[in-house]
Amino acid sequence: MLSRLFAAKAKVSAHCDLPCGVYDPAQARIEAESVKAVQEKYQANEDADFRARAITIKEQRAELAKHHVSVLWSDYFKPPHFEKYPQLHTLVNDTLKALSAAKASNDPATGQKALDLIAEIDRIFWETKAA
Repeated sequence: MLSRLFAAKAKVSAHCDLPCGVYDPAQARIEAESVKAVQEKYQANEDADFRARAITIKEQRAELAKHHVSVLWSDYFKPPHFEKYPQLHTLVNDTLKALSAAKASNDPATGQKALDLIAEIDRIFWETKAA
């Protein structure tokens, strides 16, 4: 009896958790730009306290960028996208690894590599939005 009471009355499905349009790789790009900027500021400053704060901020921003990329991968991109862009899984994985490398490094080149990969995700994202 309880199972009938709580049983679904209708089956529904949704494209995403929230209305379309809430996803945007710009969020990841902005955080990754912060990572690279902090890496550059770290290199230009010898103050130990400044450098300690810079490392903390850089690591936080890298984690935020990883979060935004992961959300795109798990919530926005769907099987048709992966069929049309078979490199997408590898691209997302490479981007997450690049952001991890940037998180662990103070070399701005690692931040730039993450930005370059995010730019490719951005290109694919906007192609899927235009379709």
